[in-house]
Amino acid sequence: MDLSNVLSINGKPGLYKLVSKGNANFIVEAMDNGKRFPVFSHDGVSSLDNISIFTTGEDVPLGKVFQNIFRAENGAKITFSLTDAQKLKTYFGEVLPDYDKERVYVSNIKKILSWYNILVAEKLIDFEDNATESENESTAENDTGTVPESPNALV
Repeated sequence: MDLSNVLSINGKPGLYKLVSKGNANFIVEAMDNGKRFPVFSHDGVSSLDNISIFTTGEDVPLGKVFQNIFRAENGAKITFSLTDAQKLKTYFGEVLPDYDKERVYVSNIKKILSWYNILVAEKLIDFEDNATESENESTAENDTGTVPESPNALV
């Protein structure tokens, strides 16, 4: 699963595709409306590849969490409402049983589930087929050509 060209931008909802890189900025395309615009490193750009979720053990890469959700939903979008905090915590506990309940907030869970829905709707990633291959590749290679490294966890 290649999440290196899928970006999150602090303060902006949704997800963005990396279109091009300049010397001081990136050109991104919004996945919801297809509009392109420049963003800069001070805008808080994070590749989904660099995001991990706190657990009681080692942190889990976001791609692995998406894979667990994909399996739980049989490849479909999440259909329940993302407004019930208790239901969100219960569901997230089913897909990632050892997540750190003190450091992963309901807002983080909501964001992860909405990102999952965006990725499934856009059919950008086949979570089932390439999940383990890409995880092995991303840990074996240190690709510094995509997005600046930022020690990003959702919380």
